[in-house]
Parts: sequence; structure tokens; C-alpha cells
Amino acid sequence: MNRLFVLLCFCGAALGMSAKDAAPTLKISNIELGYPYPSIPFYHFKADLELPEASIIEVEAIVDGKTLRFVNLYKGDVKEEADKPGFIHRPPSGYALSQDNTLYKNPFITAWVKWEPGKTYTIEVKVRMKKSVKQSPSDKIISSKASVKAPEGVAVYDPAWKSYKSIVLSETAGIDRTKEAVEVLLPFYPDEMTDLKRELRVVAVDPKDYSISEVPCQVFDIQKNTEKDDLSPVEEGQPQRQIPLWMPTVTCKLAFLADVPAKSSKVFLVYYNNPKAMNKAWTTDLKVQGELPGLTVDNDYLNIIMHPNSGHIDEITLKSNPSNPLFHRMETNGAIHWNPGIYVPPRAWTHTADWKLEQNKYSISGPVMATGEFWGNLRNMPEVDAAVRYTFFPGVPYFFSTTDMRINETVQTLALRNAEIVIKRELITHAAWYDIIRDKVMTYDVVNMPDLTDLKMEADVPWITFYNEQTGIGFAGINLEYSNASLESRTSLLNPYFYITAGPWIYWTRALSLTFLASNMQQTIPALKGSHFHEKWAYLTYEIDKNTPWKPVLEWTKRLTNPLRIKLEEEVDDRVSRSLVEIYMDEGKSGWEERETAKHEENLKENKGH
Repeated sequence: MNRLFVLLCFCGAALGMSAKDAAPTLKISNIELGYPYPSIPFYHFKADLELPEASIIEVEAIVDGKTLRFVNLYKGDVKEEADKPGFIHRPPSGYALSQDNTLYKNPFITAWVKWEPGKTYTIEVKVRMKKSVKQSPSDKIISSKASVKAPEGVAVYDPAWKSYKSIVLSETAGIDRTKEAVEVLLPFYPDEMTDLKRELRVVAVDPKDYSISEVPCQVFDIQKNTEKDDLSPVEEGQPQRQIPLWMPTVTCKLAFLADVPAKSSKVFLVYYNNPKAMNKAWTTDLKVQGELPGLTVDNDYLNIIMHPNSGHIDEITLKSNPSNPLFHRMETNGAIHWNPGIYVPPRAWTHTADWKLEQNKYSISGPVMATGEFWGNLRNMPEVDAAVRYTFFPGVPYFFSTTDMRINETVQTLALRNAEIVIKRELITHAAWYDIIRDKVMTYDVVNMPDLTDLKMEADVPWITFYNEQTGIGFAGINLEYSNASLESRTSLLNPYFYITAGPWIYWTRALSLTFLASNMQQTIPALKGSHFHEKWAYLTYEIDKNTPWKPVLEWTKRLTNPLRIKLEEEVDDRVSRSLVEIYMDEGKSGWEERETAKHEENLKENKGH
């Protein structure tokens, strides 16, 4: 099937001029209506133009009498791969500011047109030919019209949904993605929606035949800014502004399940603006039961029980091996997941897993993702805030854990740690991890490991796993994000590293500053005010490979450290200003003063001459 569809007729004329003036004319050599594909991910028209002479230009397009708010203008020699996201982009702010200081002879244009199958559209293109960036009475305006019939072979989405946004997903790791959860933030004008949770729909566009199919989606975290700019002067004595600096905006997060073949890009359209839309309930294998903090989360691969006090991971069962759940329950709170944590003597060690219902709690439950989120002061430690957030998905044997720790006031520590996983010793026989320095996978028999012996590795270890050769169960951590930062001071950490140690339990954790296990174990290290420590891990429970027990970890690491790339593209709304408005901190030049294209072109010629 052809991607684009050719016009039925053309007619050209120079506006406001008679035939006897022999005015220059605009020629449209080709004009086409097209389906969304990665480089132009929306229903559109594309037109190839031929100007009578090279010129600085402004272009306007009118479809069935309605002037389009924005037209993308490209030089004729621009080549973009149709099956990849477009990389050349000029936002409305740039379009209004520069008006382009380039000479065009055979440009092409694209524009967002929400066409309906089989309908005929009259498209007019107007071009203002100029000698400089600024408009003048000597400018020539030429135009041409075309009638184009939209294709009839493939249906579009229900026109009751008046608007849509476009998302291009790109796969870069060479792995076919099936029902992969994607999360994106979307903005809306308040009058474009009544109930986003009820109205939003996501459809995938088939890259071969442009057919569409609806995919499971979930809306959450809706935020509203209803304040309007009153257009008053910023300071007394200034003229009143005519253009608002901002518009009231509603944002939400959208999660949906996507299929994207290896090394390809695919278009997904997010439809909205249908006040009469009905609720649509999607069903997947992701289920959540119980009340915060002690939730139970279930999918086709895993059953996860969260601690009734702290909400931390307490037990994990791989459904293909239900007789061998993983747990800890040996020391104090007994959870599997412990940190962030800190030790500031003479106060007791404190970890997020020690929370006893005093923490803030929040959860999301839906067909695409579920969360358990907890944050607040560390127990008995008002100087330190921490957060732990889990995200669960349908149809996969892993979940995400994000942890953050913020130092509000400097404290003197013997231990500052994060990313701790603790499992009962008898449930694990071996540990393995990728050693960056040795450039190989290290394995260690932890059954015969002497108590309180540490196995050290680099702080940014990319992955680490515990497994049991007898039960065939493995539990791995795949490091997705790791950062240490500070606001009031430079980051101050003592010899950060990652390590494994064993006793009645076996655990791994990150030592950010840990004199408690150093040679001089009673020296204190300051955790400085303004410091922030962040981690994101994927925790994977799996059946080990008999020949290479950690092989599944390598496969999932490749996938999870190469997520689908996301590009959002939106139509320019009619209410967007045609001029750029900014507020500068200090008075001064902007750099755009007296920027005339003629001068610019002369400078280019002079430079080439040298």
C-alpha cells in the first residue's frame, strides 16, 4: 500500500495581481495525504514546492478554508528516513522568532491534517517571497491550490475523539518487545478534556499497512494548573503584556503496553477530547490485593508479599517453582529489601524497612502498572528523609525499585548505605556478578563462605545475583540508575563500594560511607546537608540456566538497560501565540538585534572567499 496519496488537480495564481502583470507563480509539483509513520508520525499532507526564484520565504497552508496554525518547512535537499523518528524540528517559538534566514528554491512542507477516509480536501499553499527576514511592501505573495481525496483503504480512529497526540517508540537493542510497559507525561489544555481516565485511548499504527489497533493503557498522576496569566506588567512602569506567558495546563502520566519489533520505530496515537467517552476496563494478569502498606502483588510470573509495617518486599515466589519462595525473617524487621539506611550513634541503625506505619503511603493499581510508594523521615532520624517506590508490571518476572535519601541536616555517620537485599542464608548457594575491573563474571560458593566475610566489588556494579543450584531459583539485581549529588557542598563519600556479606542471612548492599566495616571502624564520616542519593534497580526472579546459572540475567540486563526510546509529537494549538514572549533576568542584548539575512548571506560568501 502506498504511504501517500497524490492530488487530483492543481491551480496556481499570484494573489492580488492580474494576468497581464506576468507575476511569478507557485508550482506544487506533488501534494499528498499520508498516514502516520515514524518520521511524520501524524495524519498529514506533504507538498513539494517550486518557486520562481530562490528567496527567503514564509509559508501558510489553508485546508478547506481553515488556516493551519503551523506548517513545517524544509529545504528540498533534506533527507530523513521514513522509518525513523524525524530529527529536524523547528518549534513555533523558533518559527516566530527567526522567520528563517535561509534561501529556498524547491522546499517541501508538511502539516498536521486530521483527514477522514474518502473525503476530498481543498488545500491552498501561500508563499510570501521576501528580500529580508522582515516583511515589506515589496514582498511577493504567490499561491496554488489542490484538491486531494483521502485514502479509503484503511480506517482511522473514531472521529468522536477530536484530538490526538503522537508517540514514536524506537527499539535499539535488537530485541523484539512484546507488551512492554511504557510511561510518558502528557500536557493538555483544561477545555480539551473532561475526564482523562475515561477519555484517553491509545492505538498502535501498523508500520506496513497503517491499520490501527487499540492497546491497554492506564492514566494516573493527574496534575492541574488552573491559574491564568493576568497579563499585568512584570514591573511597575512597563507596558501591559498582550500575550500570556503561560496557559492553564493539565498534565497526566500515561502507561501503555507496546509491541515494537527489534531495531525499528513504531507510531502510537493517544486520542482524547471526547466528553461522551465511556469507561473502558482493560484486563491483564497484573493483580493487587490488600491494603497499604501490606499489599500482595501478582502476575503470571510472580507473587510478591509486602511487609505489613513498612511496605517493603517481604516474600517473593516464582510461580514456576512455587515450593521455594524467597524470604529473610532473621533480623529485626525481617524484610528482603532494607535500605536506604544510616547509622548515627548513639542512635540505633535505622532503615526504611524499619518504618512502623509512620511513613507516607500511596499506591496505584491498574492493568499496565501497579505501585507501592513510601516516603518520610527515617525512623528516629528527622535529619534524613527517604523514599522507596516499587513498580510492578504484567507479564514479566521483574519489578522496579527506586530509592532516594536526602540529608536535611549534617549528621556524623558510621554507616550510610543503599540498595540492600537480604535473604535467608539456607535459600542461597552461590553469588555471581560482573566484575568491571577483571572484565568477567565472578562466582562464589556462599554455602562455604565464612561468616562476616565481605566480597567487594565496584560501587557501580551493573548486575549481581544470588542463586540456588538445588532449587534452580535465582534472584538478581540489575542496576538501572545510580547517582550521588549535593546542593550545599561537594559530594563527600568515603570509598564507596558494593559488597556481599553473610551470617544467618546473606545480603548485598552499597556502602556509600561505611567506616563501621573499615579498618578504623569508630571514625565518623559526615553526611552533609543537601546530599541526595538515588538508585533504581530491576529485581528479577528467574529459573537458572543449568550450564550458565546467570545467563537469564544477561539477557534481561540487555533489555532493561536499553528501554524503548520515546518521542512525543503534538499538534500546534490555535491558541498558541504567534510571537515569542520571554522574561529576562537582566537587561541586555538578545543576539537577534539587526540580524538581517542579506548581511548573513554576504558574510557567508566572504568567509567562503577566505
